[in-house]
Amino acid sequence: MAQTDPDPQTGNGDIAVLVRIEGRVQGVWFRAWTVEQARKRGLTGWVRNRQDGTVEAVFCGAPSAVQSMLGAARQGPEAARVDRLHEEAIPIVEEFTGFEKRTTL
Repeated sequence: MAQTDPDPQTGNGDIAVLVRIEGRVQGVWFRAWTVEQARKRGLTGWVRNRQDGTVEAVFCGAPSAVQSMLGAARQGPEAARVDRLHEEAIPIVEEFTGFEKRTTL
């Protein structure tokens, strides 16, 4: 599990997690569902399909909201089948203004 604690010096602040989701995750409304779920949680970041058949996303926000989104992403929308979710805490290096669906990489 990615380190999803707030800043150790201040005890607060947003975190960012990069995830890659494997399984039946393309062609099943996964990206649109992710956008909807992330926005409901007040997260910023992005989601996109990858040419290898996985879905990749960055979730930025309050640690509790990111944890909630990670739990939801492990389940996915109804038509999806999530076999594995890789997660990695990353530094927040990009200012996101919302949560968006990006083009396939």
